[in-house]
Amino acid sequence: MHTATYYIDLLLSGITVGSLYALIAIGYTMVYGILRLINFAHGDIFMMAGFFMVYASASMPMAVSIPVVLVMTVLLGVLIERAAYKPLRSAPRMSVMISAIGVSYLLQNLATYITGGLARPYPEIALLKKTLAVGSLNVKVITIVTPLLTILLVVALVLFINHTKTGMAMRAVSKDFDTARLMGIKVNNVISATFVIGSFLAGVGSILYFSNYGQVSPMIGAMPGLKAFVAAVFGGIGSIPGAVLGAYIIGVCESLIKANDTIAIFSNAFTFALLILVLLFKPNGMFGEKLTEKV
Repeated sequence: MHTATYYIDLLLSGITVGSLYALIAIGYTMVYGILRLINFAHGDIFMMAGFFMVYASASMPMAVSIPVVLVMTVLLGVLIERAAYKPLRSAPRMSVMISAIGVSYLLQNLATYITGGLARPYPEIALLKKTLAVGSLNVKVITIVTPLLTILLVVALVLFINHTKTGMAMRAVSKDFDTARLMGIKVNNVISATFVIGSFLAGVGSILYFSNYGQVSPMIGAMPGLKAFVAAVFGGIGSIPGAVLGAYIIGVCESLIKANDTIAIFSNAFTFALLILVLLFKPNGMFGEKLTEKV
């Protein structure tokens, strides 16, 4: 028989993983909400942020490396938007999707070329490695920091979207792209702001994820990226609270499945089985807007 401590430990682990998926899922859901584009390169931006830290921390103290990594991740996201998506603004949706897949492979191959395809150890952030004794539980600081920081960032983002001029412009563009442009909203600036926020959150997620995981490799962004995408679809792509809730459900379920030796191998399969079920029974997700087609 497992003790209550064991299950609390599993729950905390699931919440931590869910928080990391949430930070990536917000990037997917915001870009889709405004551009109707699934940014398949988003998981690879997360991976590149990991490598930025490996190389930045080799020559700079950690206090400088962290902001440098976040700035570089944001610049990478904006560069991708300007180079790969902006020229295709009036192109068919499929063209933009193919461009996103191309950027994903380009980043993976670039990382493979620079690193020789080898995994690199992620530098330790001393504070996150500490362990706290909470009753009979020994909890890592990162396990507490990750969900708290995620919730704080999500609340700040929701306030930003609901109570600032840029946020209002984002909501207008997501409702009707062409009308927003006619009303004088600088659509390109709004799209750039969306990529800045999404890339920043992916950068924060990468610091927390790789501090927990311990190493970075060129293909490592694919699976967290796909799971975050499933979380965004599950919650209703375009809905930030939905993406966060979907990420937490996936994180906790994954943690419980991995704890059972018999079905642990199916932990990844579960996530995609969930995606199939959502698409079959609730195609717009838990909080997605119902799309009505005019006849």
